[in-house]
Amino acid sequence: MNSKTIHFIRRGAIVALDDVPPDRTLLDVLREDLACTGTKEGCGEGDCGACTVVLGETDGDGLHYRAVNSCIRLAHSIDGMALWTVEDLAGADGALHPAQEAMVQCHGSQCGFCTPGFVMSMFGMYQNHVAQGHAITRALAQEELSGNLCRCTGYRPILDAAQTMVRYPGKPVDMPAVLAQLRQLQQLRAGGDAETTQAPLGGYLAPDNLQDLLHARAAHPQAQIVAGCTDVGLWITKQHKRFDMVLDVTRCAELRRVERYPHHVAIGAALPLNDAYAALVRDRPQLRVFANRFAGLPVRNSGTLGGNVANGSPIGDSMPLLIALGANVVLMSARGHRDMPLEALYTGYRQNVMAADELLAWIKVPLPVDGECARVYKISKRFDDDISAICLAVNLRLDDGLITHASIGVGGVAATPVRAIRTEALLQGQHWSEDLAALAGSALRSEFEPISDMRASAAYRSTVLGNLMQRYWLESQGMQAINLDSFALQGENA
Repeated sequence: MNSKTIHFIRRGAIVALDDVPPDRTLLDVLREDLACTGTKEGCGEGDCGACTVVLGETDGDGLHYRAVNSCIRLAHSIDGMALWTVEDLAGADGALHPAQEAMVQCHGSQCGFCTPGFVMSMFGMYQNHVAQGHAITRALAQEELSGNLCRCTGYRPILDAAQTMVRYPGKPVDMPAVLAQLRQLQQLRAGGDAETTQAPLGGYLAPDNLQDLLHARAAHPQAQIVAGCTDVGLWITKQHKRFDMVLDVTRCAELRRVERYPHHVAIGAALPLNDAYAALVRDRPQLRVFANRFAGLPVRNSGTLGGNVANGSPIGDSMPLLIALGANVVLMSARGHRDMPLEALYTGYRQNVMAADELLAWIKVPLPVDGECARVYKISKRFDDDISAICLAVNLRLDDGLITHASIGVGGVAATPVRAIRTEALLQGQHWSEDLAALAGSALRSEFEPISDMRASAAYRSTVLGNLMQRYWLESQGMQAINLDSFALQGENA
């Protein structure tokens, strides 16, 4: 096994860990190796948030903080970063951090098991918002705490605590000191470049540039590819799979950026989901609620758009939207690259056309055009932080009421994310009307044969598909207050 040392910053010091297996989770290292038992294991699948910790990375001349689930995050992935756990927040004199003090004063904790995770998410909010001079609204608190579940308090006092952190004496991170240490770690990492690209028997490979990444893929086609590990992490924690060799794509600088062109935006496959969706929302603001519902913030902070697409789950949320927007994917290897429509990537359930030496590198999304009406609908049992039963994305291009282009992506109805080809053909060239929307709904119901499972019955899925076309018709006519996306309790946004 490759015994590359993991270096990270914690409590103002550089921590070095040797001989950590490539598939060992950060939570296991914290609790079992470092005795940091304040971080809890709840679900073991990135759903409940009890294991939340905060990672810090350089962002220009500053720091960006990301709350992540340590239960499905591989320990090696934090090499070169700063780490905070719940034990790290109180001062040396015992004075509580504003996130902790606010929870105490607002009575935000009852049984206490989920409390460390909530506090860490609030710490991330504090650093990214309060420490930058920005207020935390109720809506922001709900959005950024959506990845933390509590079975005791009913959330109201926790949301109160998030909003009142600003009232207590500030405890900002010593950013210059952390930045200096991160630069020191970068030098250590640069000195170990040979280790990160060569591992003949096994280990954790994390090349920091595209050329080395593609060469590593060619040299080690048997390595398990990970990005945010939000899916592979479950294979480890729930299926008890073991991986002797892991190839991490998230260190590749070229694949962690967004490139804008005259007619499309290219999103790097290793870009965190939260950043990738921000790029989509910039061009199509109507996607914001859907983006926030993809998962809780800790999952969006770790997971990547490329990982979601490459994984190819039939109930993955990104793919129906990207199909409807006309996205292409770029596959790369040391031999070259190829470009194809996203829906052409898949050959069966979690199967795709990628060769053993290929990686998904870019997702190319066309920019909006005049007359475009793009909407996406996620149907799940829980509004926040849940997996879809059905996901429908509809994108019609209208010219004086005439449909000049129709594109529809669907998830949850087949073995792969799919395009509704027959329904698109029915709409193409027709005048958009209520009657046509009803016909399209019927066509959607007949085009697919979904299965019944724990999330929904086949009959429910078919019925909902048609109903969503009716919702799309109403929204295309300017109606807004017809779904929970637009519902707000009195005072919620105060």
